[in-house]
Amino acid sequence: MASAVTPDIRPANPNFSSGPCSKRPGYSVAALSTHCLGRSHRAAEPKARLAEVISLSRSILAMPDDWRLGIVPASDTGAVEIALWSLLGARGVDILTFESFGQSWATDIQKQLKLSDARVLSAPYGKLPDLASVNPAHDVVFTWNGTTSGVRVPNADWIAADRQGLAICDATSAAFAMALPWDRLDVVTWSWQKVLGGEAAHGMLALSPRAVERLETYMPPWPLPKIFRLTSKGKLSEGIFKGETINTPSMLCVEDALDGLRWAEHIGGLPALIARCESNLAVVADWVAHSTWAGFLAEDSATRSCTSICLKITAPWFTALPPDGQAKAAKQIATLLEKQGVAYDVGGYRDAPPGLRIWGGATVETTDIAALLPWLDWAEAQVSAAFAPAK
Repeated sequence: MASAVTPDIRPANPNFSSGPCSKRPGYSVAALSTHCLGRSHRAAEPKARLAEVISLSRSILAMPDDWRLGIVPASDTGAVEIALWSLLGARGVDILTFESFGQSWATDIQKQLKLSDARVLSAPYGKLPDLASVNPAHDVVFTWNGTTSGVRVPNADWIAADRQGLAICDATSAAFAMALPWDRLDVVTWSWQKVLGGEAAHGMLALSPRAVERLETYMPPWPLPKIFRLTSKGKLSEGIFKGETINTPSMLCVEDALDGLRWAEHIGGLPALIARCESNLAVVADWVAHSTWAGFLAEDSATRSCTSICLKITAPWFTALPPDGQAKAAKQIATLLEKQGVAYDVGGYRDAPPGLRIWGGATVETTDIAALLPWLDWAEAQVSAAFAPAK
C-alpha cells in the first residue's frame, strides 16, 4: 500500500492530458498575433503564416527536402484517413494493431474500404505484434507510438529498405518526441495538439517521393470527397503543400501552432524536445521501480513510450477485484487526483486495461511529473482503503 500522507508539493501545472495536451511552459494567449484574424486564409500574409507552419515543422523534424508536407483538415484522424483512402488498394496491406487507433485504421480498411487483401497483425495492450512478419511487398499501416497503450515501435529496422509497398505511419504522439527515420517511411501524419501542445482540428500530412508517385499513378476505385483529394488531373496538387489548405483553417490555431514551433526552435529543436520527453519517462520509471502497486503497461522498456506513459495497477487488492471493480477503482484514483487539482485527465483510455495515463510530452515539465508521483501514491492509498473489504 502506498503512503496515505498528503504530499506537501503540488505540480505547478496539473495538465497531464494525452490530447489536447499541455501548453508549453510560460504559454500565454497574449503572445499570439491577431493580425491575420478575420482575413482570408488565401490572402498573401495569412497564407505565408500557413507556409511558415510547414517550413518550421520541416526544419525542426529534419524532414528530407524531397518530401512534401501539408496542412489538412480534421486533425491526425483526417490526415490518416486521407492517406488510407487515397493510397490503398494498389497492393495488399498489413495493418499493425496494438492499441485503439491502429484498430480504427484496421476497421476502416476492412469494413469501409473493404479491401480483400488486408492482413491484421495484432497484439494485446502492452505488447507489439510480430514486426518481422510484415510483408515488404505490402503496404503497411501502423502507429509509431500507441497513444492509448503506451507502446512504441523501438525502431524502423523491420521496415525493408527495398520495400515495394508504402510505409504509412500515424505518428501523432511521436512526432517532435521521437526520432523518425524518414528513409524507412513513406507517409507520416500528426496533429498540432500533441507534443507541441497546439490547438486541435488541424492535421499534418507528409509524403515521400514514393507516396507522391503512387498518388500520380494510381486511381482508387472508390469516390473521394473533396477534403480527401490530393491530386488534380493526375498530378499532385502542389498548393496544398505550400499553405493552400483544402478547407478553411483557423488562423488563431495557426498562430498557436507557430508559437509552439518557435518555442521548440528556441529551446534547441528536436534533440531538446526528445530529451525533455525522455527525462519525463525516466522520472516515472524510477518511481515505478520502487512502487509497490504500479507498473508500466508496456513491460518491455525498449518499447515504452516517453509521451503517453501508461500505468497498470498491480497491487493485490486491485487484481483481486472483478473487471468492473477494477475499472471503478482506477477511475476513483483519477477522480481523487482531479478533485485535489494536482492532475487532470489521467485516467486510462476507455478501451485500455484499467489504469492511469500520464502525458510526458515536451511541453510537460519534469518537475511537475516528479511532484505528481507522490500524489499517485496518496490517491492509491485512499482508494485501496475504500476497497479493503473486497481484498
